[in-house]
Amino acid sequence: MIFDTHAHYDDEAFDPDREELLASLAGAGIRAVANVGASLESCRTTIELTKRYPWMYGVLGVHPSETGELTDEGLSWIGKEAENREKIVAIGEIGLDYYWEEPDHEIQKKWFIRQLELARELRLPVVIHSRDAAKDTLDIMKEQKAGEIGGVIHCFSYSREMAREYLNMGFYLGIGGVVTFKNAKKLKEVVEYMPLDRLVLETDCPYLSPVPNRGKRNSSLNIPFVIAEIAQIKGIPSKAVEEAAWENAFKLYRMKPEVTG
Repeated sequence: MIFDTHAHYDDEAFDPDREELLASLAGAGIRAVANVGASLESCRTTIELTKRYPWMYGVLGVHPSETGELTDEGLSWIGKEAENREKIVAIGEIGLDYYWEEPDHEIQKKWFIRQLELARELRLPVVIHSRDAAKDTLDIMKEQKAGEIGGVIHCFSYSREMAREYLNMGFYLGIGGVVTFKNAKKLKEVVEYMPLDRLVLETDCPYLSPVPNRGKRNSSLNIPFVIAEIAQIKGIPSKAVEEAAWENAFKLYRMKPEVTG
């Protein structure tokens, strides 16, 4: 059984066939999915998906690239929804993204900290997005004692040394399609190094499809390719990867496995 811990099924890329695709997941062993908000609007559509599909859970937060739109009112709304809806399991995706010039880095930092504080208040884990911002992300997380909050570093893309920092804080590492890329040497080293009990599987769909479907629209149906690559790197059976990641996902989101039905 597979838990896709990070998906964006509300994305317009799925508009043509969302219902059919989601209906096909259970038959492929995908038994749970966490749909992750990136903007206030996608938080709303995430909530709607959790209402419609019993096995769909929600993560609410504002991606660093969307923090220019965030206000105190918007943050308050996220907090109320996360607190009052049982199927909202984390705050995210939040963090820093310096790949683009906007929003200003100070704005990103402000709302990263505010959303970390919100997660602490609600006693929910966090889903961290960090792109080209390794030092600032880690510095803020240490300053905010994020290890007390807990969560996952989504789409982990940094060095083994950085992985060690987050593993020592008790964080999980989200591994997806990138690990299958030939040029992902650094990530393969991280996967080899990290303990199996800190691994969770994710797609970030519709983005980051694994080989052999790289460049195409991603979905949870591609996770077996990721499992196979991780198993090869670690020299263990694919079943061992699948079972460990399943258990880890429920620990990450502080859920009981039986809630998926």
